[in-house]
Amino acid sequence: MEKDLWKNEDEPWRVLEFYSGIGGMRYSLIKAGVNAEVVEAFDINDKANDVYQHNFGHRPYQGNIQSLTATELDGYKAEAWLLSPPCQPYTRQGLQKQSGDARASSFLKLLELMPLLSQPPVLLFMENVVGFETSDTHAKMIEILGKSEYVTQEFILSPLQFGVPYSRPRYFCLAKRKPFSFKCQHFNSQLLWSPGPLLGHDDIAVINKHVESDESWDKLLQSCDPVESFLEFKKPSHQINTETDFLATNSITTDSFGASEKIGEANEHESMDQYLVPPSLIERWGSAMDIVYPESKRCCCFTKSYYRYVKGTGSLLATIQPERGKPTSLKEQCLRYFTPREVANLHSFPEYFQFPQHISLRQRYALLGNGLSIAVVAPLLQYLFAQPS
Repeated sequence: MEKDLWKNEDEPWRVLEFYSGIGGMRYSLIKAGVNAEVVEAFDINDKANDVYQHNFGHRPYQGNIQSLTATELDGYKAEAWLLSPPCQPYTRQGLQKQSGDARASSFLKLLELMPLLSQPPVLLFMENVVGFETSDTHAKMIEILGKSEYVTQEFILSPLQFGVPYSRPRYFCLAKRKPFSFKCQHFNSQLLWSPGPLLGHDDIAVINKHVESDESWDKLLQSCDPVESFLEFKKPSHQINTETDFLATNSITTDSFGASEKIGEANEHESMDQYLVPPSLIERWGSAMDIVYPESKRCCCFTKSYYRYVKGTGSLLATIQPERGKPTSLKEQCLRYFTPREVANLHSFPEYFQFPQHISLRQRYALLGNGLSIAVVAPLLQYLFAQPS
């Protein structure tokens, strides 16, 4: 019966994309192969909307989401909602005010409108930081979805589980409105390592808190591609042992994965020297830096403060390999920041993704830091939108 009621494969899903940012959800829909039409996107960030418009030819609605009414939402006739609401109320580094944070208000307003809709969405997908799952906002979301006749599945997943050497665990909630349901107890499509089956009660799936062993973790990391596969600039050879040689070898015109002109940097940024970490910062913060090498199988999560600060904002790349058995100082390893194109690569954005020229270097890092991992979201969307068996 469910299959008969499900949307015809030849007819596109009408999708609303809330908190659209630079388009990660939309790129994930494309990568997932979902036949979908984004009838409207919503974001209050002017620069993010510039990037979205540059890539998709459509500027998201820039008004306050809290001003939307049930009548307006019904007017879109949307069958699926994709949401990536502000994470600041739930981050470990923040004040953790949860629903008391003003930045949580718009998402709470959308939840409160759902029971008032004459045409509520059939599908819902929500992404946020780890920590959301223990918040009062999460409790409110699960309560409203349950009362509105939705069944849910929840996950905490990282790109590392999909072969990407990027440690960015995130919380995900998938919901279907009855009579539809999830045929599987847990998502197990492309996972190299699974957090375990979800436990269910009253049609609501909850997160399994199972902790994997060190052996499983090591196996997971070894299955990832090396960081080098995601670099914009080719790896210096072992003969390169000075900063001058490195800059000469790694000019901005390097023809490699995700060439610079694809992201709109070629004219504004003509050399690698702007990405080098100054010796004064290495001297002061070197012990707190996360250093990775081209052959590394993981790097830390990039935040919106990357490039502004070096501590706790993301990994730095050592471009000069220390000789085996020979002590080498961090200053001699020629540390640099990952470029925006490389951060986009680790977020699995497509090569054709571009930044408009007027978006500054710091703004690019900030926008990417607020982004999501397409490598994780795309298979989850494929799972959510799959035709019932």
